[in-house]
Order: sequence, then C-alpha cells, then structure tokens
Amino acid sequence: MKCDVLTLFPDILSVYLNESILKRAQEKKLLQVRLVNIRDFTSDAHRTVDDAPFGGGAGMVFKPEPVYRAMDSLKEDGETRKVILLSPQGRPFNQNMAEAYSGETARFVFLCGRYEGIDERVRNLVDEEVSVGDYVLTGGELGALIIIDAVTRLIPGALGDERSIEEESFSWGLLDYPHYTRPREFRGMKVPEVLLSGNHREIETWRRKEALKKTLAVRPDLIDTLELTELDKKLLSEIKEEYHGSH
Repeated sequence: MKCDVLTLFPDILSVYLNESILKRAQEKKLLQVRLVNIRDFTSDAHRTVDDAPFGGGAGMVFKPEPVYRAMDSLKEDGETRKVILLSPQGRPFNQNMAEAYSGETARFVFLCGRYEGIDERVRNLVDEEVSVGDYVLTGGELGALIIIDAVTRLIPGALGDERSIEEESFSWGLLDYPHYTRPREFRGMKVPEVLLSGNHREIETWRRKEALKKTLAVRPDLIDTLELTELDKKLLSEIKEEYHGSH
C-alpha cells in the first residue's frame, strides 16, 4: 500500500505509524506513507490555512489554495492516485472496503480536514469521501490511520501469522468470539472446557456459536447480511432457545 496523507498535524500520524504492525510493514516495504504538511503550501508569513465562511456562520473553513498546491506537488512523480477525503458525509468505511482497497494499485491520498469544513471547491480533487463513523472528530487524521491500519493488515506478509487474517471475525461478517490464555482458572473464572479438549471441530463450532451470540446481542443488523450455513441456523436456534430458557 502506497499513500500520501495531507494534514496539518503530521506528528499525530507519525507516532502511530512508527509502532507495531505498521512500522514492520514499512520496514518490509509493504507500506509506504508520506506525510505532507499542508501548511508548507501556504503563501503568507502566518502560514494561514483557514478563513471565515462567506455568508457568515460559526467556525472557520479550510482554504482551497494550500490544498490545491499540495496536490499539485504530488503530481510531479506521475503516479496514478486515488484521493480520499475523510468526512462525516462520506461512505461508511467497513471491512469490505478495506479488502477492496488492499487490492488497489493506485497510490492513495488521504485528505484530512479540520475546522468547520473544507471549501467546496476542494471536492473537485476528490475521488471518494469516506466516513469512519457517525460522530464528529476534530480532524481526519484518526480516520486516515484507521483506514491505513485496516488495509495494511490485509496485505500478505504484514502480519506475523497469516492465520490472523483468516480468523479475524469481521472477515466472517461477525463480531469476535471470546479469547482465553493461561492460567486455566483466574479468581474463580475458568476457561471453557471445550477449549482445553483438543477437539478442533468442537472448538470451531463453539467459537462460531459464541461469535453468533455476541453479534446477535450487540449488532443484530450484521446477522441479516450473512449467508447463513445450515450450522449457523442450527446454532442461532440453540442461542435463541437458551435465551428464552433463561428469561
């Protein structure tokens, strides 16, 4: 994955990018990230990037000039780019999008907004607007990190154990099942016996059932999007019977 991040606060991103999986992915040349400070493309002594909105109103608006200049500077290498604006008005980011992005050959440009919004003319540069949730953040930097992190995990070789990708719950379309490690018992809380049995089929069935149970309780909307197997239907029936039996 190759990407440029246009931001006013590159230090916010560099700290996260230089740790853990993302750091190792960069060392392996699986991830290339260039942080571009939009203030470097201003033309006044104060490095001004915002101004009051025409028509009045609260807050300040991101000026178009420095963004356009920053984008122009990126075109010099001739690479094909996909420009993504992080915006609460955008298409909701999910695992399917992460998988699609992981197969892209174009270089990504993440434009991180700030203030009340961006000048509408900046949208002429944008290929896609993406939202990471129905809430308001101070800027787009966290959204850019979320997307970079989610996509990088899907790049072959980025994770130490490739089974991690296959087993991650959202790849199934479900929330995660419970995880346990040593000790077997902690303050009276025991690891479920099935996980100690060594029976891999029973363990997989237990994990699937627990994932279905959690998803049904917390995100029932995800169940509606699944192509349920006969085993899933059986497990869901058991879950509902257990629920009604306990209430």
